[in-house]
Amino acid sequence: MADQLLEQLEWRVTPGLTPYPEALAGMEARVEAIRKGNAPELVWLLEHPPLYTAGTSADAAELFNPQGFPVYEAGRGGRYTYHGPGQRVGYVMLDLDMRGRDVRRFVHSLEGWLIAVLGDLGVDAFRAPGRIGIWVARNGTEAKVGAIGVRVRRWVTLHGFSINIGPELSHFSGIVPCGIAEFPVTSLDEMGVSNGQKRFDLALKQGLDDFLFSLEGRIEKA
Repeated sequence: MADQLLEQLEWRVTPGLTPYPEALAGMEARVEAIRKGNAPELVWLLEHPPLYTAGTSADAAELFNPQGFPVYEAGRGGRYTYHGPGQRVGYVMLDLDMRGRDVRRFVHSLEGWLIAVLGDLGVDAFRAPGRIGIWVARNGTEAKVGAIGVRVRRWVTLHGFSINIGPELSHFSGIVPCGIAEFPVTSLDEMGVSNGQKRFDLALKQGLDDFLFSLEGRIEKA
């Protein structure tokens, strides 16, 4: 069964900067096709031009936007987040109807996948109780290196994650990132990880099958 599920997944990497409305429309169309059985599941890696997205819990008081970046309604869970060059965005479109109807397990497995990948790059990342996202110890405190924001429609997942490879960190000051003001954001570049995007993408793909197996409640491949 697992081999069949792996064969039904497409891995896509889009170069350059993808406009957010284009990505959102593409994601919406693909999720509908997956639900109807007309297209395989998809993990889509890309970058966006500088912009902010608003989740379903976004609070207008947390948007300052002095640079005047465009702001888009995302339809995912969560609050405001930033996307821009130097940040790897991953949209994960999986059919949980086939993989177990467990949204909590999906989010936990997604976090675990990213934490393992960052570990392969020498970054000790972790979950922080009560705070969504991917975290690291940095300069005597904790800093956020990655964001998670998902939606599930008729048991097909949309949206996914972003990992800060080397974005302009000052751009995060235009919002309260994910509603968390008391902790900073950081990046792989700031932590001294060289050739971060290429290494991250490679490790992410290498860890894909373990991520998929974890959705079945299994820790590793048989």
